[in-house]
Amino acid sequence: MSLLGNLVFFIFGGFIIFLGYVLGGILLCLTIIGIPFGFMCFRLAGGVIAPFGREVTETEPPGGTIALIMNVIWIILPGLELAVMHLVLAVLFAVTIVGLPIAKQHIKLVPLALMPFGHVMRNLD
Repeated sequence: MSLLGNLVFFIFGGFIIFLGYVLGGILLCLTIIGIPFGFMCFRLAGGVIAPFGREVTETEPPGGTIALIMNVIWIILPGLELAVMHLVLAVLFAVTIVGLPIAKQHIKLVPLALMPFGHVMRNLD
């Protein structure tokens, strides 16, 4: 079932979101300071390409002070825009009954897009 969900997600905007994360990662990697954030964009792109069958959880133990500082910088750079993008797409897909599962996946990705340091996407097994 998750294969079908991931295929539908990919066709209806998942590829565009994936390209956005990859482009953001490339742009952030152009500077030395942005390299950790660029790598985080690449990691998130891998999770966004197929969100069905995965869950977003906090890491154990929590990231601590460094993760908090990195998340604040992340929110200033690409994080807020990515989270708003997921919220807007969730609202657009939630308008139709057929799009509710895709909207749920976008809502699931909001905390990961807003504060990725200290969160991880794991497979449901």
